[in-house]
Amino acid sequence: MSFMHNQPLHLVNENSVRRVNILGVRVCAVTMAQALKIMCDWIGRRQAHYVCCTPAHAIMDCVENPALRQVFNGSGLTTPDGMSVVWLLRLAGFTVERVYGPDLLLAVAALSVEKGYRHYFYGGAPGVAEKLVIRLKQRFPGLQVVGFESPPFRSLSPDEDKAAIERIRNTSPDFLWVGIGSPRQECWMSEHVNVLGVPVLVGVGAAFDFLSGNKPQAPRWIQRMGLEWLFRLFSEPRRLWRRYILGYPKFFFLVLLQQLGLRTFE
Repeated sequence: MSFMHNQPLHLVNENSVRRVNILGVRVCAVTMAQALKIMCDWIGRRQAHYVCCTPAHAIMDCVENPALRQVFNGSGLTTPDGMSVVWLLRLAGFTVERVYGPDLLLAVAALSVEKGYRHYFYGGAPGVAEKLVIRLKQRFPGLQVVGFESPPFRSLSPDEDKAAIERIRNTSPDFLWVGIGSPRQECWMSEHVNVLGVPVLVGVGAAFDFLSGNKPQAPRWIQRMGLEWLFRLFSEPRRLWRRYILGYPKFFFLVLLQQLGLRTFE
């Protein structure tokens, strides 16, 4: 079964992380604790990397767009964000946990109170980032937030982009949380990782909406069962039906072909 073959070690700042090929996307076989340790190491070295939290629908986006696959595979970490991805990695023999965007943000926030890490939030609809910051500061007293903004839902002009870069650079954050929707956020991080002066960029998509209370989040028991997609589909059917009703069956069909060696993904 091709994706189950052991992949060569991918070195991330002296931390060995196995990346497993799932439909051409090299997903890191990590736990939450390992992901936190790696990101702390980046901060200690002031080395810039970005993190892609990767559910099945993001992998399908990469299948459809080879250039996007290069973006995900160029990350410092491509984490198993969805339970279907976690189960595939466990089936391949790895000890992994779901490193889910909203949970990762909360885990980092808790650690940051102790470590003194600084945060900048870039994304969300107007007002969402501000509400998110308020809630995080209430939940984690002492959390250092050095800035937040909600960019427009369109491509920025060169002058607007330059101004955003300067705003972020001037605040010197350790973490930049990017919530402008996938795959736009992953492409944005790839394009900007080397010009912002920020050691850790994390694309967390809907985490801005969930943790701000702007949109409902699936209960934990639904998440553990791997049915969060169904909860989200009922919450936003017009926006998400194509992703889940069409995309997920195709995902599992392609994974089966990969396992049987009938199709390869590089």
